Amino acid sequence: MTTLAEALAVFEKADVLYTKPQVEDALDNMGREITAALGDKEPVVLCIMLGGLVPTGKLMDRLTFPLQLNYVHATRYDGATSGGELRWVAKPECSLQGRVVLLVDDILDEGLTLAAIHQSCLALGASRVYSAVLVEKRHQRKNNYQASFVGLQVEDRYVFGYGMDYKGYLRNAPGIYAVSENG
Repeated sequence: MTTLAEALAVFEKADVLYTKPQVEDALDNMGREITAALGDKEPVVLCIMLGGLVPTGKLMDRLTFPLQLNYVHATRYDGATSGGELRWVAKPECSLQGRVVLLVDDILDEGLTLAAIHQSCLALGASRVYSAVLVEKRHQRKNNYQASFVGLQVEDRYVFGYGMDYKGYLRNAPGIYAVSENG
């Protein structure tokens, strides 16, 4: 189990990939892109808990059109640093029948979680599903899932901040950080 002391040591040695102003600029851009694409669609915005909480909250005042907000909670990590089987904690409480859905998450890594949630929304009757991620990792392990809207890209490292955690901690870090490769 990770301790606060371990999390603080990781934060102290972490590499800053994007500063808070850089992340906020990316969120501004995402807000404009999403508004242009979905502004006339009255979408249901589904925050993917827990990581999507911060990006969703940060996007809400940047989306300048009527929408409904709800959440889903599915995880492959449960505080670990690598993903396992998808586990549903909560499915959307509102009807998706005939609706346009925007999924908002913190990161697109391999795409397994987002793809499963995307398919679940279609199975629940959504007419179209879009996805927005604050961060997308650059690597070749993706399962052909592509987000509709991407804020920032990062190298293939363990990252945290703005919703992404390090073993349950540091989701509130004021930027996007990578665990130091120098220990």
